[in-house]
Amino acid sequence: MKASILKNLRLIGDPTRLRILNLLRQEDLSVVELQEILSMGQSRISSQLSQLKQAGLVSDRRSGKHIIYTFGAGEDVGETRGLDSRLLSTIEMAAAEVEEIPDDLASLQLVLKKRKDKARAYFDALAGKFGRTYCPGRSWKALAESLLKLMPQVVIADLGAGEGTFSQLLAQSAKKVIAIDSSEKMVEYGGRIARENGFKNLDYRLGDIEVPPIDNCSVDIAFFSQALHHAEKPKRAIEAAWRILKPGGRIVILDLLKHQFEDARELYADVWLGFSELEITRFLERTGFTEIEISLVDKEPESPHFQTLLAVATKS
Repeated sequence: MKASILKNLRLIGDPTRLRILNLLRQEDLSVVELQEILSMGQSRISSQLSQLKQAGLVSDRRSGKHIIYTFGAGEDVGETRGLDSRLLSTIEMAAAEVEEIPDDLASLQLVLKKRKDKARAYFDALAGKFGRTYCPGRSWKALAESLLKLMPQVVIADLGAGEGTFSQLLAQSAKKVIAIDSSEKMVEYGGRIARENGFKNLDYRLGDIEVPPIDNCSVDIAFFSQALHHAEKPKRAIEAAWRILKPGGRIVILDLLKHQFEDARELYADVWLGFSELEITRFLERTGFTEIEISLVDKEPESPHFQTLLAVATKS
């Protein structure tokens, strides 16, 4: 019994295993869900779970294609189960010293929300089939163009517009689009293309997305399309979006989910290796945005399997 207690204490002494145990106390979770919450690789998490399972601190069961982990041992483990009350007390005290625990619990709530989003799961399954079977005239471009036609006549800021492909699509239906980019060549090129194609409602401006040259409370929608991970201070860019938005205006963020592909810094001049859903949520909340909705909308099939998150929120 004494050896078992000492072994458990050694296991709990590791911050990663402690974080996993603390999460499993709240909810049964799969390895994939633990990866998402902890922002760690599968092999590392699986290794920690294996040690915890051997010690009888967690158990597992199969649910479809996934293995679900539960806090506590199975019925056949014997006396180790008798440590539960003391173990809970020890975990609670130790967890208070781990600074990542509050973020873990916040990320857990996002994961649990996803579980309930059956409409999103259905759409993901449907989207996965789109384009696999040839159908004349059916394409993502045609679908996007048709949806843009339904967009109301509003003023849109495209922050970090690049050469302006997205801005030009938006300009087909928007009242006005203000495209901001810090590259003189990009702004010059985008402005020329806009003129050549007769977009009189498309205004290209040279500027920094952290301090965009746009009047306060003057736009209805502020877009960041794969631009935020290029910002030196992403939170400042979101605060700038708040400044330029009208009351009731909306911010839309498309960006990479946090990843470990370090080469992106050299290949794509990325400042940040994406963001977790929790980080984006915190940026928006602390700026004052409400009605925050965030979800993963794409995963690239080729390595390094970049994933795209979509966040939408409202300026109250």
